Amino acid sequence: MRTRDFSRAPAQARAGAMFIGGTRYTNPLVLLRLAPSWFRMLRDMRRMNGYCWHTVYWQFPLTLGTIAFFTDRDAMLRFARTRHHRRLMVWLTDGTRNATAGFIRLYTASPDGYSNGTWRAEGPQMGHIDTFTPLGAETTGPAVRR
Repeated sequence: MRTRDFSRAPAQARAGAMFIGGTRYTNPLVLLRLAPSWFRMLRDMRRMNGYCWHTVYWQFPLTLGTIAFFTDRDAMLRFARTRHHRRLMVWLTDGTRNATAGFIRLYTASPDGYSNGTWRAEGPQMGHIDTFTPLGAETTGPAVRR
């Protein structure tokens, strides 16, 4: 069901901006040294206006990443300016003794999306859409064949 109302959906569905990042650390001991600073930074992030939700992922052997959702891009960028985040970024990028690679991607959500069941603000029904969302060159999407 297409919608613009995500008021009954989980926090990450209500977010307007998403951060995904990953860092490849040099060795397991660096991760232990990282932990106190990382937990302080997480505490700051959770307390911020505009924070919605986050999760952490691990990729073997030494990559640790975060996916975080914020109400809007400004809230996400305000978090990047916090004291603990800045300190952690300086520590990570201080040569290659702590980390050997990293990336950050910032995404914003379009107002349109899909919801079903209890997460649907317009009613609790489950259902399919009749047409796919149009691609950039299309005015209408093709019919969904069941």
